[in-house]
Amino acid sequence: MSQIKKVLIANRGEIALRIIRACRDMGIRTVAVYSTADRDAMHVQLADESVCIGPAAAKDSYLNESAILTAALLANADAIHPGYGFLSERADFARKVESHGMIWIGPSPDMITKMGDKVNAKKTAIECGLPVVPGSDGAVETLESALEIADKIGYPVMLKAAAGGGGRGMRPVMNADEMAEAFQLTKNESRSAFGDDTLYMEKLLLHPRHIEFQVLGDKHGNVVIFGERDCSLQRRNQKVMEECPAAILTQKQRDDMIEVCKNAAKKMGYTNAGTFEFMFEDGQFYFLEMNTRLQVEHPVTEMVYGVDLVREQIRIAAGEKLGYNQSNVIPNGHAIEFRINAEDPETFIPNAGKITMYAPSGGMGVRVDSAVYTGYTIPPTYDSMIAKLIVHAQNRPACILRATRALDEFVIEGVKTTIPLQQKLLNNKDVKQLKFDNHWLESFLAK
Repeated sequence: MSQIKKVLIANRGEIALRIIRACRDMGIRTVAVYSTADRDAMHVQLADESVCIGPAAAKDSYLNESAILTAALLANADAIHPGYGFLSERADFARKVESHGMIWIGPSPDMITKMGDKVNAKKTAIECGLPVVPGSDGAVETLESALEIADKIGYPVMLKAAAGGGGRGMRPVMNADEMAEAFQLTKNESRSAFGDDTLYMEKLLLHPRHIEFQVLGDKHGNVVIFGERDCSLQRRNQKVMEECPAAILTQKQRDDMIEVCKNAAKKMGYTNAGTFEFMFEDGQFYFLEMNTRLQVEHPVTEMVYGVDLVREQIRIAAGEKLGYNQSNVIPNGHAIEFRINAEDPETFIPNAGKITMYAPSGGMGVRVDSAVYTGYTIPPTYDSMIAKLIVHAQNRPACILRATRALDEFVIEGVKTTIPLQQKLLNNKDVKQLKFDNHWLESFLAK
């Protein structure tokens, strides 16, 4: 690992701490960056060095490319790890990192560009043999063409922003009468949110599940797929609970898709970590998008496959070969991740404030990824997720039992959290019996 001796982590919270731990396990020094709101954050305390990069607002700190690059150069960092969110999928930032002689720990800037635009990503997916949802061949530029394409693929359809993400810039259209208003509203929303009003269209699947496959590829042409995750329990297109493996799949469906994903990643020359995301309905997979970064839910894959994905990211960035091939990537048991947010569990209004008691659960098969502690004040400026509880057991029923125990043990006082919601989900018969899809949670919460 002589090529990387010091890594700057361009992020905050639990993911910054997660990367620091992987680096320390590898004997690599770390540099934390922080805003004035994060002066007392745990990632600042545990890194070897830390640099303040600006005021609380993300645009002035964690999205401030110049400040982060300056911090990295002043600290003599060899590499930058972006985590997820913030600058993790900014191809121009990745290019700047490399142009300043540092290593970008992630997919190549060209790959981020190619797969970051959903229209180009779909074209690439088709070229690489991935199954796709029927839809427009490219951008839908006029209302007339939108009506024509929808008529061809059949209603209902979904209008989507090409530059979209995080559940924004998406609108269902159930029939031709709704198209004119939906087309204009989605264009306006896309322009406002992303500075780009390019739209595309797909067939709307009414009862899909969200299933994604974890990819790792090195710079020597080797690719492995670390199985799949079921992320179907979502609220407003935001994942709430994730599982590995997807218990709904047959072994043949799983094996077939692992092969399809592996061939696609090899064909596109993919390097580092990434995720192929699919909609799954009636036994068929449809490519949704590719995330060219580490995922929030990566720990469930780590627990089932016994692999440190962040360590592998660093090794790949340093030019090393993967330590795995597909034949020795063997799953063991079942894992579930719960995103614990500082939110009211019924209204989902963020609840920033001081944590007066923090006592995470523990025991066999229980992992907590968090960067909070008793006395820590959660700033109102950033994402509301404060912890991830990941539970592993020999099978799904045992995992649910262990997760129930772990959630019952988890104590966070001083702020409201979504733990009560997670407890309700685990006790629900539909969740236990796998009778849910992407829309199930919204219906459950509306009751």
